[in-house]
Amino acid sequence: MSTEGKLYLVSTPIGNLEDITLRALSVLKSVDLIAAEDTRHTRQLLSHFDIHTRLVSFHAFNEHRKAEGLIGQILGGLKVASVSDAGTPSVADPGFYLVREAVRNGIVPEVIPGVSAVTFAVTASALPVDKFAFLGFPPVKSGRRRKFFEAIREENKTVFFFESPHRIAKTLPELAEIVGPEAQIAIVREATKLHEEVLRGTAAELAELADKRDWRGEFVIGVYPVGASADDGDAEE
Repeated sequence: MSTEGKLYLVSTPIGNLEDITLRALSVLKSVDLIAAEDTRHTRQLLSHFDIHTRLVSFHAFNEHRKAEGLIGQILGGLKVASVSDAGTPSVADPGFYLVREAVRNGIVPEVIPGVSAVTFAVTASALPVDKFAFLGFPPVKSGRRRKFFEAIREENKTVFFFESPHRIAKTLPELAEIVGPEAQIAIVREATKLHEEVLRGTAAELAELADKRDWRGEFVIGVYPVGASADDGDAEE
């Protein structure tokens, strides 16, 4: 075991396993311990690449309790990798608390970058992204939910958020009503997976699809409000 501990934040594929980086594989093979959001899910990834590193559970419901122990192990000399189910730790996934506590204890985390559903959507949306915001999941309760969409309406930039397949049929009409029927929308479904799909159009056009499709999979939605102004990149410097 190394006498100098280390914390790695490792991005993992969001669908296509070939998206994992060589650096990520090297780290996952070499660390003493992998703290995983779902050990069953991560074990499948490790098995695919013939990696046999020990796994421990580290998710949203135990991260405060587990973080202290992981920090202690790193200070004691262990090399620990933190991974979420898919994508980049801390981006709407566990990771922030562990990173913050590591920094407070003088541990400098090493980030192993890779794929993220957010950055995939930013690239695929065809919306202006010279500046953008990411807001996680919309609230479930109607009052807070309406305020969430009203805030997007007032933004002077494209806004991305995650949405559940159980609520997207409700979300699309809400966007048309609250953000505005002419708002530009991109729906990214199942990024990097077999049934990857990007739907683009106005909020009104996509709201018409709400009850006409069987919405399955994982979604990132990009919204460009009507009043926003974009730099299309053609202006001279």
